[in-house]
Amino acid sequence: MSPVANPGDTHPTRRRRPWVVLAAALGVLALLGSACSSDDTATASASDADGDAPTIGFLFVGPKDDFGYNQAAYEGSVAVEEAFPDATILRAENVPETAEAEQVMEEMINQGADIIFPTSYGHMEFANNVAALHPDVTIVHQGGLEPEPGLDNFGTYFGTVYEPVYTAGIAAGAATETGKLGYVYAFPIPQTLSNINAFTLGAQSVNPEIEVIAVSTGSWCDPGLQAQAASSLLNQGVDVLTQHQDCTKTIIETADAAGAMTVGYHFDASELTPEGWITGSEWDWGPLYVEIVQTILDGAFVDSDFNGDFRVGLQTGSNPFVQSAYGPMVDEDTQALVDEARQRFIDGGSPFAGPVVDQDGEVVWAEGEQPTYAEVEQMDFFVQGVTGRTS
Repeated sequence: MSPVANPGDTHPTRRRRPWVVLAAALGVLALLGSACSSDDTATASASDADGDAPTIGFLFVGPKDDFGYNQAAYEGSVAVEEAFPDATILRAENVPETAEAEQVMEEMINQGADIIFPTSYGHMEFANNVAALHPDVTIVHQGGLEPEPGLDNFGTYFGTVYEPVYTAGIAAGAATETGKLGYVYAFPIPQTLSNINAFTLGAQSVNPEIEVIAVSTGSWCDPGLQAQAASSLLNQGVDVLTQHQDCTKTIIETADAAGAMTVGYHFDASELTPEGWITGSEWDWGPLYVEIVQTILDGAFVDSDFNGDFRVGLQTGSNPFVQSAYGPMVDEDTQALVDEARQRFIDGGSPFAGPVVDQDGEVVWAEGEQPTYAEVEQMDFFVQGVTGRTS
């Protein structure tokens, strides 16, 4: 996959500043222990600026086997390991979105890390801090938006997650019998709000009367809170559950036990509910991770698309967030509707092409208007048809 410019990027030109020699590196923090493991490697085929085989670190906010966000990111790190067999790979699981993330990155640098991928949204602030302290280390953050002024050794990347979520909404809208869909999400940040809205609009494209009930857990992965939220939604008549959580297993299993249907997120979890699986959306991070690492090793990172806020979607033909396989209840007519929507996005359309109306009846984007990728990333409202509040 070749790096491509964000068609909706409103910040295509990065501001530069002279490098400032900052404070001495932080002291060694014997933090990682068993959480960070390195893998022995063989003959180098790529090297860093010093001619040495690179050391590449990955931080995950949860476990590598969560049937969700972290498992998908972990699989991406495996793809890097396979593409660069000489590289030393450092991995740290269950790294919270606190200053502990900064400490973990410092420890990785002490172990020789040249490149670091902090993969959780809340790692952003700490990743940028570490990048400012270590201009010789390249840090690429997953999902955030880079603070200004941008650094030459820092960037962010993500896919337009709301596109396959919209098409999954079409399939959910066709499958529901109650007309009530449930959405368990973590925090009311733009990524989750745009997903909930896209899912709702996709479902409403099949049946305009569909209601999506959204419940926040205030956590990316708390199985107890997830079970409570899922049960509450099922008790309200919801017959399809989906989510924006990192770990997905609990919600899928709760839906399956109740005989409800599921739309997955982050990872193909269809094995957890073979009969109740409608479809889902999942990450295929490997090609993008490898492309980013190769760009860095080639010495071409500065002023590349990755040295900023890189976003890729169906308009580019290379969105790393792809639709999962269909379950048994999705018929050919529904699949045709999904195909039509996907082609519309490939051709330059958006799930949020106007008219889009918020919960309070205000027109956000009028007929004929369409937000850019960057504008979607600032979303702070629910569309009509969503039950729930953003605060």
